[in-house]
Amino acid sequence: MEYIYGALLLHSTGNKVEEAKLKKVLEEAGVTPDAARVKALVSSLKELNIDEVLKNAASMAAVSAPAPAQDSKPKKKQEKKDEEPKEEKAEVNEQDAMAGLSSLFG
Repeated sequence: MEYIYGALLLHSTGNKVEEAKLKKVLEEAGVTPDAARVKALVSSLKELNIDEVLKNAASMAAVSAPAPAQDSKPKKKQEKKDEEPKEEKAEVNEQDAMAGLSSLFG
Protein backbone atom coordinates (compact mmCIF):
# COMPACT_ATOMS: atom_id res chain seq x y z
CA MET A 1 0.00 0.00 0.00
CA GLU A 2 2.93 2.34 0.60
CA TYR A 3 3.62 2.38 -3.12
CA ILE A 4 0.07 3.45 -3.95
CA TYR A 5 0.07 6.04 -1.18
CA GLY A 6 3.35 7.44 -2.50
CA ALA A 7 1.98 7.64 -6.04
CA LEU A 8 -1.20 9.34 -4.81
CA LEU A 9 0.87 11.79 -2.77
CA LEU A 10 2.95 12.68 -5.83
CA HIS A 11 -0.17 13.10 -7.92
CA SER A 12 -2.01 15.20 -5.32
CA THR A 13 0.93 17.62 -5.10
CA GLY A 14 0.94 18.09 -8.86
CA ASN A 15 4.05 16.04 -9.52
CA LYS A 16 4.29 13.50 -12.30
CA VAL A 17 4.39 9.93 -10.98
CA GLU A 18 7.86 8.78 -12.04
CA GLU A 19 10.08 5.99 -10.77
CA ALA A 20 12.78 8.24 -9.30
CA LYS A 21 10.26 10.48 -7.52
CA LEU A 22 8.29 7.53 -6.15
CA LYS A 23 11.48 5.87 -4.89
CA LYS A 24 12.47 9.10 -3.15
CA VAL A 25 9.04 9.45 -1.49
CA LEU A 26 9.21 5.84 -0.28
CA GLU A 27 12.75 6.24 1.04
CA GLU A 28 11.77 9.41 2.91
CA ALA A 29 8.88 7.49 4.46
CA GLY A 30 11.32 4.86 5.73
CA VAL A 31 10.45 2.19 3.15
CA THR A 32 13.11 0.37 1.16
CA PRO A 33 11.63 0.49 -2.34
CA ASP A 34 11.54 -2.60 -4.53
CA ALA A 35 12.57 -1.44 -8.01
CA ALA A 36 10.34 -3.99 -9.76
CA ARG A 37 7.25 -2.94 -7.80
CA VAL A 38 7.95 0.74 -8.39
CA LYS A 39 8.42 0.16 -12.12
CA ALA A 40 5.24 -1.94 -12.37
CA LEU A 41 3.15 0.65 -10.53
CA VAL A 42 4.47 3.59 -12.54
CA SER A 43 3.94 1.81 -15.84
CA SER A 44 0.38 0.81 -14.91
CA LEU A 45 -0.48 4.35 -13.82
CA LYS A 46 0.83 5.93 -17.04
CA GLU A 47 -2.22 4.65 -18.91
CA LEU A 48 -4.74 5.88 -16.30
CA ASN A 49 -6.30 9.24 -15.60
CA ILE A 50 -5.85 9.19 -11.82
CA ASP A 51 -8.28 12.07 -11.24
CA GLU A 52 -11.02 10.22 -13.12
CA VAL A 53 -10.36 6.98 -11.22
CA LEU A 54 -10.52 8.77 -7.87
CA LYS A 55 -13.71 10.54 -8.91
CA ASN A 56 -15.33 7.24 -9.91
CA ALA A 57 -14.17 5.53 -6.71
CA ALA A 58 -15.67 8.31 -4.60
CA SER A 59 -18.96 8.18 -6.46
CA MET A 60 -19.10 4.37 -6.15
CA ALA A 61 -18.67 4.64 -2.40
CA ALA A 62 -21.44 7.24 -2.17
CA VAL A 63 -23.82 5.15 -4.29
CA SER A 64 -23.18 1.92 -2.42
CA ALA A 65 -24.10 3.41 0.97
CA PRO A 66 -27.83 2.70 1.36
CA ALA A 67 -30.12 5.21 3.02
CA PRO A 68 -31.74 4.05 6.27
CA ALA A 69 -35.23 2.70 5.71
CA GLN A 70 -38.20 4.27 7.49
CA ASP A 71 -40.28 1.63 9.24
CA SER A 72 -43.09 1.81 11.76
CA LYS A 73 -42.18 -1.50 13.46
CA PRO A 74 -40.89 -1.45 17.03
CA LYS A 75 -37.14 -0.90 17.14
CA LYS A 76 -36.34 -3.95 19.29
CA LYS A 77 -37.76 -6.38 16.75
CA GLN A 78 -36.29 -4.46 13.84
CA GLU A 79 -32.78 -4.43 15.35
CA LYS A 80 -32.78 -8.21 15.71
CA LYS A 81 -33.88 -8.72 12.12
CA ASP A 82 -31.40 -6.18 10.73
CA GLU A 83 -28.30 -7.65 12.39
CA GLU A 84 -27.51 -10.15 9.65
CA PRO A 85 -28.26 -7.97 6.62
CA LYS A 86 -25.99 -5.23 7.99
CA GLU A 87 -23.08 -7.65 7.94
CA GLU A 88 -23.89 -8.66 4.38
CA LYS A 89 -24.16 -5.03 3.31
CA ALA A 90 -20.74 -4.33 4.82
CA GLU A 91 -19.23 -7.16 2.77
CA VAL A 92 -20.80 -5.85 -0.42
CA ASN A 93 -19.49 -2.36 0.29
CA GLU A 94 -15.99 -3.72 0.87
CA GLN A 95 -16.18 -5.67 -2.38
CA ASP A 96 -17.33 -2.58 -4.27
CA ALA A 97 -14.53 -0.55 -2.75
CA MET A 98 -11.94 -3.18 -3.65
CA ALA A 99 -13.28 -3.31 -7.21
CA GLY A 100 -12.84 0.44 -7.47
CA LEU A 101 -9.28 0.24 -6.15
CA SER A 102 -8.39 -2.62 -8.47
CA SER A 103 -9.31 -0.44 -11.44
CA LEU A 104 -6.27 1.68 -10.55
CA PHE A 105 -4.11 -1.12 -11.86
CA GLY A 106 -5.91 -1.87 -15.09
